[in-house]
Parts: sequence; C-alpha cells; structure tokens
Amino acid sequence: MGFFKRMKDKMTNSSTEMTDKFKTGLEKTRDSFSGKLNSLVARYRTVDEDFFEELEEILIMADIGVNTVMELIEELKEEVKLRNIKETSALYEVISEKLVAIYEEAGETETELNINNEGLNVILFVGVNGVGKTTTIGKLAHKLKAEGKSVMLAAGDTFRAGAIEQLEVWGERVGVPVVKQKEGSDPASVIYDALQAAKTRHVDVLICDTAGRLQNKVNLMSELSKVRRVIEREVPHAPQEVLQVIDATTGQNGLQQAKVFGEATDVTGIVLTKLDGTAKGGIALAIRRELKVPVKFVGLGEQLNDLQVFDSNLFVYGLFGDMIDAEKAE
Repeated sequence: MGFFKRMKDKMTNSSTEMTDKFKTGLEKTRDSFSGKLNSLVARYRTVDEDFFEELEEILIMADIGVNTVMELIEELKEEVKLRNIKETSALYEVISEKLVAIYEEAGETETELNINNEGLNVILFVGVNGVGKTTTIGKLAHKLKAEGKSVMLAAGDTFRAGAIEQLEVWGERVGVPVVKQKEGSDPASVIYDALQAAKTRHVDVLICDTAGRLQNKVNLMSELSKVRRVIEREVPHAPQEVLQVIDATTGQNGLQQAKVFGEATDVTGIVLTKLDGTAKGGIALAIRRELKVPVKFVGLGEQLNDLQVFDSNLFVYGLFGDMIDAEKAE
C-alpha cells in the first residue's frame, strides 16, 4: 500500500475539523513548498543529481534545517536505488514518508500533556518576548477548562510593560483567576504566591508565565532557575511540563532560542505559534530533529480553538493535502 493511501486511511480516522485546520493553517507553507516541488518535477522527468541539488534547496527554503535536509537527501537517494525509481513524480510519496519518519525517529512522540488527575499540576511557560507566549497561555487555559479542569494563571512576567495586564485580559476572557503582583516584582515571589493559592483552592492546573528578556541572558537564566526551584520545592514532581513558545515565522532563529532556553531549564515540549503565517513551516521538523524535544502544540490561527495538538501525520497532510485528497478521489 502506498504512503498516500495509508495517509488517506489515517485522515479518515481523524476529525474533519482537525484535518481542515492543519490543511488551512499550513496553506502558506504548502503553496510555497508544493508549488516549487511541482515546478521541479515538471522540469525534471527523470531523477538525477541536478534534480536532487534543486530539491535540497527547496527543502532548506522550507526551513527544515541544513543538517536535516542533507540527511534527508541521502536517504532519498538510497530509496531511489532500492525502489528503482526512475520518474521524479514517484518521489512525492517518498518525500512525505521520510518527513514523517524524520519526526518520529527523533524519539518519543507523545504530544499529550503530562497532567495528573490528582493533585496540582504546574505548567511553566518560557520563551522570548513577542512569540505569542501570553496568548498561548490563554488558549491553553481555555482548552484545559473545556476539558473540565480548574485552571489558574500566574503572572510571572513582571518586567515586560503590559504583560501582567495582558494576562489578566486573557484570564477574564476564558474565566480563570490570575495571581499577580506589581510590575517589577520578583517573579519567583509571584509564582510562590500562585502555588499557595492554587493549593488552597485545589486547582487542577497552574499555568505560569515567565519573562523573556533574552538580551540579558545571564539574569534570565538565573531567574528561570530560581522559579523552577520554588516550584519543585512547593509541589512534588512539578513542573509537570515546561513548554517553550517559538514563533514559527522566525525560522532558524527560533531554533537558536530553543537551544538557549534548554540550557536554563529542561524544556519538555515546544509550542509553535503563527504557523499559519509562514511559508517556512518545516521548522517543526528541524526543531524535533535537532533538539529531540516534541512539538506539543501548534498555533494555526487567531481563534481560541486554533491551538492544536501537534500530529506529524496531520502536519504532512498539511504539506501534501492536495495530493492526498487526489488519492482519496481515486
């Protein structure tokens, strides 16, 4: 059975809403990536070295990452030999199959949040200013509340002007309480107060915002380490998740940010925001391959429900949806 046929079967088992969100959300990447791929296949009827050189460039332009692309090209060359592929059009399925493999071969692909049914769960959010961290916290709070969880927010980004007020607006919008102090307060003190309040009120999930002043790296890393120590001291086995928010439109810069934050705290998952606003959606694969950290959520729009659990098969469907839909019609 061909890969697109297997994908078709998997899409049948996925909700129409989710498949549509990934297809719509990845439209810019798909139009750019598939358009260039289609043009390449049209110009090269047979598979040769020139074809692979241009394919390499297309994959790099999609921000899959140079190292990942080099490995992918070598694997594709091997597949061409093994399967005796002569025509370039036959590579569509092989490329899509390899993209899924890139993600899944990087290790554990669990995207569900590590949430216990008993006791307080703490989710620590990290990321530089401007990536959509506060908005993502609000959307995740909405998602968890819709699942029946009681949620509280901690305004731990006490340095960015307006950050506390922004989180308060989200708290009001989704109907969850926000613990705060005045601007410029010690973030660890805010988190401590929030932990005590969450325990007193028997809250299921406390989501903690943090500062993202990457230009002052030493202070930021020290601050995050202090916040984490407070959480670990007050709640056993917490934080259950440390989620780093990355703006997908920043491409490889986002990958570098992830490496910096990884030095300060053990990031357990990535949230890729604004994936619908970039033609470089391949960054999801680069992050997974190079950092060995799963992408847990992706932002595919501005609405409350546009924060979606990441799925590697749906991601590839977003890139090759037109071809997979054509397979469905056969």
